[in-house]
Amino acid sequence: MEAVEQVQVPPAGRRPLWRSIDLKWLIISVCVIAVVYLAVMPLGFLLWQSFFTPDTAAKAGQFTFGNYIEAYTSVETLRLLGNSLEFAICTSAFSFFVGTALAWMNERTNTPFKSLFFALSIIPLIIPGILFVVAWILLGSPKIGIINLLLQHGFDTDFVFFNVYSMPGMVWVEGLHYSPMAFLIMTAAFRSMDPSLEESAMMSGASVLQILWRITLKLTWPAVFATFLILFVRAIESFEVPALLGLPVGIEVFTSSIYQAIHQYPSKVGLASSYAVTLLLITTVGVYFQSRLSSRGSKYSTVTGKGFRPRTMDLGPWRYLAAAIFILYFCLIVILPFAVLVWSSLQKYYSVPSMAALKSLTFDAYRFMFSYPTLMDAIWNSLVLAIGSATVVMLITSVICWIVVKTKMPGRWLLDNLASLPMVFPGLVLGLSIMVFYLNVDIGIYGTMWIMFIAYVTRFMPYGLRYNTTSMLQIHKELEESAAMSGASWGVTFFRIILPLLKPGLMAGWIYIVIVSIRELSTSILLYSPGTEVISVLIWELWENGQYVELSALGVMFIMALFVLVMFAQALGRKFGVKEA
Repeated sequence: MEAVEQVQVPPAGRRPLWRSIDLKWLIISVCVIAVVYLAVMPLGFLLWQSFFTPDTAAKAGQFTFGNYIEAYTSVETLRLLGNSLEFAICTSAFSFFVGTALAWMNERTNTPFKSLFFALSIIPLIIPGILFVVAWILLGSPKIGIINLLLQHGFDTDFVFFNVYSMPGMVWVEGLHYSPMAFLIMTAAFRSMDPSLEESAMMSGASVLQILWRITLKLTWPAVFATFLILFVRAIESFEVPALLGLPVGIEVFTSSIYQAIHQYPSKVGLASSYAVTLLLITTVGVYFQSRLSSRGSKYSTVTGKGFRPRTMDLGPWRYLAAAIFILYFCLIVILPFAVLVWSSLQKYYSVPSMAALKSLTFDAYRFMFSYPTLMDAIWNSLVLAIGSATVVMLITSVICWIVVKTKMPGRWLLDNLASLPMVFPGLVLGLSIMVFYLNVDIGIYGTMWIMFIAYVTRFMPYGLRYNTTSMLQIHKELEESAAMSGASWGVTFFRIILPLLKPGLMAGWIYIVIVSIRELSTSILLYSPGTEVISVLIWELWENGQYVELSALGVMFIMALFVLVMFAQALGRKFGVKEA
């Protein structure tokens, strides 16, 4: 008999752990845990800290209502609430009125150079808030403001024509800064609305103002209310204007009071947390009503399957006045702020424009900033945080969007809400929450760039979710089913099919988050430490040190760099098929 070859069969045993792990569930689990951690952690520890007062060693860890008693039994708190609501309501109303009026003129009338005005509306969004406020201080300060000094010289009087250090001044600056946002939102609403009802009213003899008030604004009511709510939430959480314009004259709101409570000695973190809870409740109500309105907006629908070609309203000779209003508006939000920063940056010491000052122009401020010891570190930190947070946010939210849109997993609606939760956190409140958490849970990241990175990812996660959701809804389920039938694993399908098809949304969201991250101040101001400064924090420090000309030089370079970045981002977006970034 032939010898039978013996085949050695390996004994049955356990498979290696790494082979038994399904990549699909590993990635999903990591992303879900990250979202839950980032969204719930700040809220939980903010509430915990508001009931905790570590004033002395004896009181450490003691539960107390003292922070709320101190905050809400004081007349000062009522004044804070009144100032905050007055500032937010007036600012949102002013910016809405300006932005809506310009949007209507741009979309519904025969104003000259409309396409140019729409392109120019993007530029104001490039200017960081702190630089816009500093520019208007140099323009509207009672003592050194160029506008006041020129008018006083022209009329030979000491009367202060415009005081930026007042509630009307705060509303003016913040309203102008947010008006481009209202312009862009309302432009989209007017552009997508069927103008047939307006044309019918025009043929019936209605005036332009009657058509605007009785038809146009009523048909765009959801967009009107949503825009106002967005502006209100942005204004109530604003930090730069209340801190730079309100605090010097004793006009305090919740954000500036939170900042002062943290930076006074001894620091009152518990009191700041109780203020933050109130601010969080206000923004939550605003965001809730906004989402409810969005879900009920179909009753105002006017766009049908029938094609239409809008006919603009003829303003007659008034169209030249409309063009002049656009030019004046662009001067107020771009030309004047940038020009005053350029002028200030070319002075040895800040001085108002005059022939004598014109003869003493110098580039000393620019030379000083180029040799500034922390400038390169601040630039590097800003770029690392912006690019890193944008990349992580878009990747995590792409998985979350796939779960929410493409699966029937139980609890996916809760996951969607958790990922959107940081949207209700004002930047300063989010920074405070994360600071409180990592002060009490010492894992070695407090005082490092990692804590700022976590804050940025948390803050901008809802925006990445919105960009990815829009693109995910356009991907048909058949593509995944075809890949599965061809033997492709979930990982291959997701990375070879889903992500490439998400490319427009991914790139648009990535570009947006990079730009807004570089300008971020309200979250960073409570979390930075020596060596982790970003550019916006460096500008803040220069202002507090009274280095106005050096600040102006840095501001001019910062704005120009952001402008180049936006141009590059738009070119990159066109390459990847992004229509709007």
